[in-house]
Amino acid sequence: MTMQKPAVPHRDGGLLRVRLDIAYDGAPFSGWALQPGLTTIQGVVEAALFMLLRRQVRLTVGGRTDAGVHARGQVAHIDLTAAEWAGMGRGRDVDPADAFRRRLTGTINRELTDGVSGRGRPVRNAVPAVVVRSAMRAPDGFDARFSALWRRYSYAIADSATGQDPLRRHTTLWYPAPLDLALLNEGAAHLLGMQDFAAFCKPREGATTIRELQRYEFVRGHDGAITATVQADAFCHNMVRALIGSTLRVGSGEMPPIWLAERLAARIKDARSVLAAPHPLVLEEIAYPGNKELGARAALTRARRNAGHLSVLPGPEEDD
Repeated sequence: MTMQKPAVPHRDGGLLRVRLDIAYDGAPFSGWALQPGLTTIQGVVEAALFMLLRRQVRLTVGGRTDAGVHARGQVAHIDLTAAEWAGMGRGRDVDPADAFRRRLTGTINRELTDGVSGRGRPVRNAVPAVVVRSAMRAPDGFDARFSALWRRYSYAIADSATGQDPLRRHTTLWYPAPLDLALLNEGAAHLLGMQDFAAFCKPREGATTIRELQRYEFVRGHDGAITATVQADAFCHNMVRALIGSTLRVGSGEMPPIWLAERLAARIKDARSVLAAPHPLVLEEIAYPGNKELGARAALTRARRNAGHLSVLPGPEEDD
């Protein structure tokens, strides 16, 4: 996988920072990050930027989602010249932010292959696979990745008590047994707080597995479907899917709730750390501090944490 280099706001050369809020259906993509020979969200967005700007622009993203994972609240940033920003209206008296958003969304979806975009199918007015929800001038110090306070994901589950709905099969996990909501939440409670999640993360050389899990809960809706909410300051690679997969073993009665605490304390990732499927996972939101705190937050997040100091801030977001 191509690793994304950290970006810092430019204060020379006339460059300005632009925040992009992006939503996408992750099913046709091999994740967010660039990968040679594969179609990724970063790849198609950067190709569209090249078409618009006639130069290479590198995106910095708040949460690098894995293959098949969706997003409603993805955040990224790019750096443009003042002339590029002002020229988005192509000489018309229009808001550059709105013009850029519309042009970029249109160009992105022209860049997609027929298989990804759905072109060629007898569907009129179909929603594109990737939508730029907004584009705006970012405040001083903003970094989509390093300024983030937390990321929130949702995960949809239908168990045997709910029944199968074929219209949700692309965004919901079918679990062929009844799940006990009380057991799910009792097990999830053992994982909250600042912890070493090595048992639930794909190991990477030099990367920390210490994270603060701020919210982890399961709620059954009126239709019987279960939605898990997972929020943390940052996530390790595969962390959300490993948490969900392990907690489902508790909710089904296969393992007791305390088993999750034991897995956490062991700090060993093995065959018992089962990954839940990616297709029900959605990056819902990335939160940032007020404008005056953006730069300080980014500087603190860049500081590497070590396993002996659980009170300091984590490293940047990894893949999920």
